[in-house]
Amino acid sequence: MEMPKLTDHHKKLYAFVGDWEGTETISESPFAPAGTATGKLHVRSDLDGFFVLQDYIQEKARKVTFSGHGIFGYDLEAGEYTWYWVDSMGFVPDAPARGKFEGDTLLLQRVTPRGAARYTYRLEPGGKAYHFQIEHSFDQQKSWQTFLQATYKRR
Repeated sequence: MEMPKLTDHHKKLYAFVGDWEGTETISESPFAPAGTATGKLHVRSDLDGFFVLQDYIQEKARKVTFSGHGIFGYDLEAGEYTWYWVDSMGFVPDAPARGKFEGDTLLLQRVTPRGAARYTYRLEPGGKAYHFQIEHSFDQQKSWQTFLQATYKRR
């Protein structure tokens, strides 16, 4: 078996590497009440450059109220980006979110027993900021509700 080789698809994820901070607007959902928070991320490339790892905390009134870890990768066989996510809610991921880049926007989607979710990462030109949005569907993807919107800037 030939060992996988680092590709431009893997390297495209490096745009997220760095330290980020931003204001998050949260809509009411079964997971959280409506409000605002501050999100902070430390993102790094690891494992010979094949994966990009996220460390995330959310703060309200300067107290950590939520935290998580993400792993971005690229599935060479499927031709899709992947994003595994675990957080302080404790749910074990059934499978990663999967998707593609459209220009400078990474679009990912996943379905779990708790519903479906879409994740949008839109990079700003120059790499100094990106916009993030989470949408949920609890009715077999007939309708979608925005759960979180944020703009993160490099620190």
